[in-house]
Amino acid sequence: MNHRFCVAPMMDRTDRHCRYFHRLLTKRSFLYTEMLHSNAILNGDVNKLLKFKAEEHPLAIQLGGSDPSSLAEASVISEEFGFREINLNIGCPSTKVQKGRFGAVLMREPELVSKCIYAMKRSVSVPVTVKCRIGVDDMDEDAYLDKFIKEVSFSGCETFIIHARKAWLRGLSPKDNREIPPLNYQRVYKLKETFPELNIIINGGIKTIKESIEHLNYVDGVMLGREAYDNPFILTEVDSEIFSEPMHPIRRTDILYKLLPYIQSEIDQGTKISHITKHLMGLFKGFEGAKNIRKYLVSLSNEVQPVDNYENFLSEIAI
Repeated sequence: MNHRFCVAPMMDRTDRHCRYFHRLLTKRSFLYTEMLHSNAILNGDVNKLLKFKAEEHPLAIQLGGSDPSSLAEASVISEEFGFREINLNIGCPSTKVQKGRFGAVLMREPELVSKCIYAMKRSVSVPVTVKCRIGVDDMDEDAYLDKFIKEVSFSGCETFIIHARKAWLRGLSPKDNREIPPLNYQRVYKLKETFPELNIIINGGIKTIKESIEHLNYVDGVMLGREAYDNPFILTEVDSEIFSEPMHPIRRTDILYKLLPYIQSEIDQGTKISHITKHLMGLFKGFEGAKNIRKYLVSLSNEVQPVDNYENFLSEIAI
């Protein structure tokens, strides 16, 4: 799998509508689902949870959990649905996740993580990867991170996505944990030097494609999260700047026009348009009139068949 540029898994963000939208902006970026707990897949409405369109590929699913057997079963189902990679979340610091004994708290249990990865890899043919932090709480991020990566790599995991911050499991909210702990990109670079045979993907606080290119001098790939969601038009730079594809200039309104058939199809199937348009709010970030455009997109949620009106609106703007 090519992880040279990825869009991060984000709770309440990277659902199937968001991913379809992002795929209109970049064909080469590796996309990820929101985190799904293995038990939700085993006991929930699996079609509702896992369905996606083929256009979203390349696409990975991110799982949460700490039971090797359940994770293995969920991995099998995920592979059957067509996901091309299964990623295990070892980075989420929320209190709810900690109580469930998964996410970032598992950085303290590398042996258990290794067992989980081993069980998952034995069950599927697609790659199984890990997304983690550089450490948690007062953990020695130099010595312990190496120990964690070494132990988990013994399970057969070859790709690690590293959020270049520690997670503080007490006293900080998930939002604070994305912003307050200091970034330590050098630690991730050093990890690549220590484990040159592994694929190391850097994540955390990256704002531009230019920054991404600089990171690629030291690691195998870059993952953008909130910036890709809040300012999605930057994804139109990825294919040309990161993957050296021919550049095809595109306007923001061109993207919205391309979404119209998808929007209509989803409405016909009972989807509320707001479930789609909520992901478009950052598309016009920084442009005069963006506030009015966002207001209009919000107003569409009250309409049953908005496409004609939508087209008329788009014809009046040329951003």
